[in-house]
Amino acid sequence: MSEGKIIVGLDIGTTKIACIVGRKGSNGRIEILGYGKAASTGVSRGIVTNIDETVNAIKTAVDEAAAQSNVDIKSVDVGIAGQHIKSLQHRGVLMRDNRDTEITEEELEKLRMDTFKINMVPGEEIIDVIPQEYFVDGEIGTTPKGMLGSKLEANFHVIIGQTAAAMNIKKCIERAGLEMNHMILEPIASAEAVLDEEEMEAGVALVDIGGGTTDIAIFYENKIYHSAVIPLGGNIITEDISKGCAIIRRYAEDVKVKFGSAVANENRDDELVSIPGIRGRASKEISFKNLANIIQARMEEIFEMVNYEIQKVNSQHTLIAGIVLTGGGSLMKHIQQLASFKTGLDVRIGYPNEHLTDDTAKEMASPMYATGIGLVIEGIARAEYQEKMERRKHKDAPFSKPTTVEAPVEAPEEEEPKDKEPRRTRRTPKNGGEKRHGFDITRIITKFFSEENEIKE
Repeated sequence: MSEGKIIVGLDIGTTKIACIVGRKGSNGRIEILGYGKAASTGVSRGIVTNIDETVNAIKTAVDEAAAQSNVDIKSVDVGIAGQHIKSLQHRGVLMRDNRDTEITEEELEKLRMDTFKINMVPGEEIIDVIPQEYFVDGEIGTTPKGMLGSKLEANFHVIIGQTAAAMNIKKCIERAGLEMNHMILEPIASAEAVLDEEEMEAGVALVDIGGGTTDIAIFYENKIYHSAVIPLGGNIITEDISKGCAIIRRYAEDVKVKFGSAVANENRDDELVSIPGIRGRASKEISFKNLANIIQARMEEIFEMVNYEIQKVNSQHTLIAGIVLTGGGSLMKHIQQLASFKTGLDVRIGYPNEHLTDDTAKEMASPMYATGIGLVIEGIARAEYQEKMERRKHKDAPFSKPTTVEAPVEAPEEEEPKDKEPRRTRRTPKNGGEKRHGFDITRIITKFFSEENEIKE
């Protein structure tokens, strides 16, 4: 892909909709040209629940990003998440016609595309297919391109979602006047933004704590082995605070962000925050420790579910790099200690600034924008792959020479020699010029009877 190709990532989240415009710089890092965000009121736990409100929020975020970047945005790479997302492992097989020819990238792509033809449960569809490892004649090959063999196999990580949920996202994009290039699973996009190759090779679990869901993607040997979505996020903690402290939701969100902590013992009882009363009622005082107790109870539940998903893979592959937390929920104080205590793994907070140029706004280095930046990175990678496949297709196309039609050359008429006799011309039969074959029975019978009459006479 040529330098300067602009990609737009659209993160449709439960709490916010973020639009990020970026391109690949000369040093390989992502240059953010502009970004916009809007409050998301039509999405619940990753699923669109109100088309009109979601469309309006998309337009607001896109218009802000377009004005800031001075780019006319026509198409986007959109993320998808939600509790309806699940995954499975599939093994594909391709029998080759000629084992003496090299395996091409087109054959690898055909094997991947054939996986989309798997029969699914009604109401579900395959969102994406990610290759894990290849086998040539039963032997594992990390890069089978160029190898020889008669049987090509591959293990794929298949991501499945509800058809209605995917169609509603696409409908919102179209009603906002945009085209959708790719639909990308959000934890995979977040992983592109905050993980490096060493972590993915050693084994790592990416945990993206969003407003409505907590997304998980587990990598080992630079391949994704498991992905899951937990239907709990930051919003459920806000609801717990609102009910537990008997305050309205707006104040509960402010208290969580400014004074919240994931470990109660790290706070003191004499530290208090005052919440204004409703319509002249007396204000309420909430201790930091009681607030942390509410938060810790829900965060422990989330990390227990995260640990359950990790154990599905950790029994076979040890996650040496531990856990990387990202998303808006990862900004909670003392969350690293709690995650490490509940899972027994090393934990760090993932920031997307490693992939960004130095002149990027500091706000974009926040974990809450990891998914949007990851969508730009993944969109660039997919666009480069598509361009490479198109170039190969044109390169391998047979060269057709222009066909020229020559006009027939008439042979010159031969002059008859004057010393020869004139040619005899064949007389044309009287029956319309049609030449007859065989005997004419009518003439024979007529002649026979006429001769018989002459004898009698």
